[in-house]
Amino acid sequence: MRFQRSLALLGVALLYFALGPIVVFVAVGALFVPRVRHWLRPTWRVVGTWVGTILALVAVVVVIPDGWLPIPPGPGLLVTPAYVGRPATAHPIDVQMPQHPGLARNGASSMHNDGWASDAYSWSGPLGESPEVDTAWYGLEECATLAFDSDERLIALCGDLSGPVLHVIDPESMRPLATKDLPNRGDGHGKKPWENLCAGAYFYLDSSDRAVVATTDRHILVIGTHDADGNPDLTTDKSFDLSAQVPADDCLIALMPDWLGRIWYVTQNGRAGFVLPDSGEATVLDLGEEVANSFAVGKDGGVYIVTVDAFYKLGADGANKPTVTWRSTYDRGTQKKPGQLSQGSGTTPTLMPGGLVAITDNADPRMHVQFYDVTDGKLVCQAAVFGDGESASDNSLVSVGDGVIVENNYGYSGPLRTLLGRTTPGGLARVDISRGECAVSWTSDEVAPTSVAKVSLANGLVYAYTKRHSWWGVNAWYLTAVDARTGRTVWAVRTGLGTLFNNHYSAITIAPNGSLYVATLAGMVRVRDRA
Repeated sequence: MRFQRSLALLGVALLYFALGPIVVFVAVGALFVPRVRHWLRPTWRVVGTWVGTILALVAVVVVIPDGWLPIPPGPGLLVTPAYVGRPATAHPIDVQMPQHPGLARNGASSMHNDGWASDAYSWSGPLGESPEVDTAWYGLEECATLAFDSDERLIALCGDLSGPVLHVIDPESMRPLATKDLPNRGDGHGKKPWENLCAGAYFYLDSSDRAVVATTDRHILVIGTHDADGNPDLTTDKSFDLSAQVPADDCLIALMPDWLGRIWYVTQNGRAGFVLPDSGEATVLDLGEEVANSFAVGKDGGVYIVTVDAFYKLGADGANKPTVTWRSTYDRGTQKKPGQLSQGSGTTPTLMPGGLVAITDNADPRMHVQFYDVTDGKLVCQAAVFGDGESASDNSLVSVGDGVIVENNYGYSGPLRTLLGRTTPGGLARVDISRGECAVSWTSDEVAPTSVAKVSLANGLVYAYTKRHSWWGVNAWYLTAVDARTGRTVWAVRTGLGTLFNNHYSAITIAPNGSLYVATLAGMVRVRDRA
């Protein structure tokens, strides 16, 4: 038979995509048999054909614009379920978040949805009715934060190995409609590429559809997202230079306006301050403690920031300078745990009804979910979560009314950690507070390595981006819906196979029309109920 070797290789490839990496190990083992090696020994014509085909495919991928191709699938199609569970029945949760006057509408403004960093949506996400999954490939580019302008177009802060970029993205095709390159990342300030949050993770969309973005050259840019006719366009309206407040060996991490419109910022080395948008006057307060996450802002003028050492409430004094309202220390643990970007609390503070604010500590052997009084910073109560020696979180808590839901990121040290079907200890837990007492209401075994989970208050589902352990070595990623009241997994749909579908700390984002988006290491995934 003329094409025996080619057909054999094609058969191995098909088995690889059907069964997973185990096929590769079997095939490599077969090469130790001399007769097999001799039979497979290629001619120069065969080698040239394969090399030419691969180069042609690479050239096509490079030429085609972002978003026009789906994310390339990985192996394991036949040994992982495409869908489990059954469609959900909506059970709304009654929680009201105040609308920040300087931000786009709640749910559409930032990674954590609103000024309170609630990670809660007032509208519904997919219920699991024959969900359809679509993907768009951007190359090795991940969009950590997504927002929605007034026309429900996606505004995305993305980044690759060189630096961040801002996109306006069509929500239906998931193709960029406008793109603005931002200053390159530089030396990373001592962080590995997948741990570097300098000016590449957080931004917010203001009430005028302008993206307010920190840059790696220590500027704050206010960027319009459409032109006078409403067409997608990214043009810088204002630029604020913070090089006098932030030295070159530091970098901007996150931005958020307070209720009076001051643009607050925090830096990796613990500087905090604000810019007055009308005059451009900038201030700074050196806390001297590393910051690795975003922050929340309250209607009372408070700015809530967690460092690796303590929890702060900041505000502006009578001279319009930043000042510390209170400082509360927490148990930061004895070491940086696997699954953390820095040693200490890994959560953005979450403001709650009733004058409370929640974070996690980093205690050993188990971390705690903690509730503080916003007035004086006193610890009201705390509850330990997850197992001994395997609890850590680097994601914001999800507000569900009288409590919060926390995600366990222990063990996730980077994309390589989840290769070949491996997972982390994982887990989700709900902690409620009643009459000053904390209690764990439920714990789920779902493994969400870094999902930045979200809740839909309209249907009562918590959405997490999960991964299942596979003895076949298959990396199968799922969007999983969990009942916020009981912790029961309601349904899960496979979003893709392979490392390119790892979301790596990018947030789950629900659109006002019910579509759900997850950015991955290589592009975008959308899940929605089939009409």
